[in-house]
Amino acid sequence: MTTPDGWRRSAEASRAPAPPVGPTTEDPAQAAVPTAGAPTAAGLLAALPQGALTQPGAFPLPAALAHAAAGSRYWLPRQNEAPRTPPSAPPASPPGGFDVEAVRRDFPQLHRDVHGHPLIWLDNGATTLKPRQVVEAVAEHYARETSNVHRGAHTLAEQATQVYEEGRQAAAELLGTPDPDEIVFVRGTTEAVNLVAQSWGRANLGVGDEIVVSAAEHHSNLVPWQLIAEERRARVRPIPLLADGQLDQDAYRDLLGSRTKLVAITHASNVLGTVPPVAEMTALAHRYGAKVLIDGAQAVSHFPVDVTALDADFYAFSGHKIFAPTGIGVLFGKRELLEAMPPWQGGGNMIDSVSFQETTYAPIPHRLEAGTGHIAGVAGLRAALDYLAGLDRKSATAYEEQLTHYATGALATVPGLRLIGQAPGKIGVLTFLLEGTDPTALAAALDQQGIALRAGHHCAQPALASFGLSSAVRASLALYNTVQDVDALVAALHSIKAPPSPSSKS
Repeated sequence: MTTPDGWRRSAEASRAPAPPVGPTTEDPAQAAVPTAGAPTAAGLLAALPQGALTQPGAFPLPAALAHAAAGSRYWLPRQNEAPRTPPSAPPASPPGGFDVEAVRRDFPQLHRDVHGHPLIWLDNGATTLKPRQVVEAVAEHYARETSNVHRGAHTLAEQATQVYEEGRQAAAELLGTPDPDEIVFVRGTTEAVNLVAQSWGRANLGVGDEIVVSAAEHHSNLVPWQLIAEERRARVRPIPLLADGQLDQDAYRDLLGSRTKLVAITHASNVLGTVPPVAEMTALAHRYGAKVLIDGAQAVSHFPVDVTALDADFYAFSGHKIFAPTGIGVLFGKRELLEAMPPWQGGGNMIDSVSFQETTYAPIPHRLEAGTGHIAGVAGLRAALDYLAGLDRKSATAYEEQLTHYATGALATVPGLRLIGQAPGKIGVLTFLLEGTDPTALAAALDQQGIALRAGHHCAQPALASFGLSSAVRASLALYNTVQDVDALVAALHSIKAPPSPSSKS
C-alpha cells in the first residue's frame, strides 16, 4: 500500500528543522481571545499558583491549523500571528473537507468535565471515544432488534442477521477486500493474532522454523507467537529498532531466510507511533515464502488501509480503537489461507453437521467463529465504519498529521521533556518522560486538570526496553483532538516542571 498523500514524508525531509514553536514573550492576555464563557489556556494558567510558569501564554498556532481552531469552544488564535509552517503545508480543513468541530459534536464524552475541567481525551491509543451514532446503534439493537443470528425463521432473527452481515461487508470495504468471507469477527486484535497462531501456526510451524517479530510490537503480537513457538519448537526472532523508532530494515533483511515462516509486524506502533514500510516488508517476506500478519489496531483509525495493495496475508484490528464498542474486532485473511486453517474453537455456529461418528464444519468465515458472536458489537462496529466512511479520510489524515507536527514542536518547549520515538511519518502517538517526575504520578497530576492520558509500559515492554526504559507517559491523538487540547497539555507540563517563584519561598 502507498501511504496516503501527505502522510509519510521522506526521511530527508522529515529531518529538516521544525518550524519554531514555543511560548511567546508577549503579554499572555493578548495570546488568545477567549470565547464567551469558555475556559481558555490563559485562564488555566492564571488558576495556577503565582510563578508556576516562567512564561505563561498560549503556544503559537500553525497557520495550517488556524481554520480548525477558529470554531473552537476554547479559544481563538491571535489575528496577527505570523505563519509558523511552510506555505506548502496542507490546510487542516480543505474546502469541503474535514471539520473537526462538527466531528467533536458527535462525541458526547468530549462534553463532560473531570475534576472541574473540560475533559481532554489524549488516551486514544488505549481506546477511542464513541460517536452518538454508535451509541444509538447499540441501544437500538438491545431495545428493538435483540435476537441471535444465522438461526431462526422469525423477523427479528432476519433483521439481526442482516445487521451482522452488513457489519462484515463494512469491514471488508474498510480494508479494501472485495470478499466479505475473508472477514472473521473476533473479540479484538489479541484474539485475532491468537487465532492465527493457534490455527495456522499449529498447522504450519515445525522444529527450527522462525517467526520474525518487530521489537515495536504490542504484547498481543508477540506473546501468542512465543506460545506457539514453544509448543512447535520454533524460534521467535526480533527486528531491532533504530534510535528514532524506525524498524532496522537492514537487520530485517538479514533475519529472513529459508526457515522464516511468518513475519508479524505492526502497521503503526502503539508506543512510538512509527509507521513501518509494511508493503515493502511484506513483499520481501513473500520472496522467502513467508506469510505476513499485520497488526492494524493503531492504524485503521488514522489512515486508509488496503490489504489488497499491501498483499497482506492476515490483517487484524480492534473495534474499540476505531470508535466502535469494546469486545469486537476483525481478522482479515486471504481466502486460501482461511480455508486451509482448521477450527481453533468448537461449538455452535461453526459446524455443518455433528454426530458421534463425524463432525463436519461450516465454510469460512463461520468455521472460525464458534458460538454466539458479539451481535450488538457488530451493530456498533457497522455504525462506526459508516461514520468514518462519511468523513473525508484524506482531509482527516492531513489534519492529524498537522496536529501531530504541532504537538511535537509544542512538547519540545517543555524543559526536561524527552520524546521517545521520532520516526518520519509517525502517527499522533507522543510518548515522553519529564525529568524529575514519575510517569504514573505525572499522569495522575494531569488528570486533576482534566487531561486523560496513559502511563506505564503500554503493553510494549520490548519497545521501551530498546530505549532503556520500563515506563513512560503517552499522549495519543485522534481526529477529534484539537490544538487547544495540545496547548492545555503543554501548559500543564510547563506548570509541573517550572520552579517555584521566589515569592512563594518562606
